[in-house]
Amino acid sequence: MLALATESAAPAPAPAEAPAPAPANAEAAPALPTRRDFLTQAVTGSALLVGSGSSFYGAVFGRHDYVIEEVPVRIPGLSKRLDGYTLVQLSDIHFGTFVGDAEMRAAEELVRKARPDRIVLTGDLLDNDARYAEMLGRFVRNIAPLARDGVVAIPGNHDWYAGIDEVVAALQAAGARVLRNDGFVIGDEKDGFSLLGVEDVWARRLAPGNGPNLDAALARVPKDLPRVLLCHNPVFFPEAAGQVALQLSGHTHGGQVNLGALQPGKLVLPYGYVAGLYERNGSRLWVNRGFGTAGPPARVGAPPEVTRVVLVSA
Repeated sequence: MLALATESAAPAPAPAEAPAPAPANAEAAPALPTRRDFLTQAVTGSALLVGSGSSFYGAVFGRHDYVIEEVPVRIPGLSKRLDGYTLVQLSDIHFGTFVGDAEMRAAEELVRKARPDRIVLTGDLLDNDARYAEMLGRFVRNIAPLARDGVVAIPGNHDWYAGIDEVVAALQAAGARVLRNDGFVIGDEKDGFSLLGVEDVWARRLAPGNGPNLDAALARVPKDLPRVLLCHNPVFFPEAAGQVALQLSGHTHGGQVNLGALQPGKLVLPYGYVAGLYERNGSRLWVNRGFGTAGPPARVGAPPEVTRVVLVSA
């Protein structure tokens, strides 16, 4: 049986000497507008989309209303030795104009509370600017000691927009293992499980000859071990279903701005994979709502999350 619970977590407080407003990136390049300009644009822009009351909440509070999602998932064939193994997933951080040091400190605290065996980063780690790759590297170095087995990452479409080479280099220099149509065994080849990662689906358009290749990843691991797949975009799940026990994805931001019954993400995203748990052909998919924002820096009805995925032997 699958269960889910949430734990609220507030962002880490800014240092006492920091300027009072400062919700945005403290290391933004001088050519960028000021933080006050950013906040004004956030409130104004989202007001045009969803109305002043909801947009103000979403821009000022909703995007920092962090939760830890607890998700136990039964993995057929998982060894009793690995029962309870915990993958802590962060996705769609979008380091950039609206996601900076304050958000990074909040993420670090949430990861610490989640007590991971291994941390998995499932893409869109930068927004659109390769200059923030240094911040990503610093973040990985900060969180790596919080996990017994370190950090694994895959790219998302925004990492390609920002500069895939810079993103991968920053991750690897910080000690993260980057999986791009690759995989390895956690535990041993007798009673471990395979952790796989594929390239983002948008890479097919952005760089012909690239894109997700599950067969290539599977060729890297033994055939008879349980499989957990990292894939940024949940649209890939129909291709992976039946071949993996669990797929961990992001990309959707849970719709990011939902007003009650009005949830645009369910209308425009293929298969309706927006947030939470899904099942297909005996495989399960978890769609993380992401940590940052893209487009208008607001969240309504889609709180940013860190997921604590606990693998349970069947």
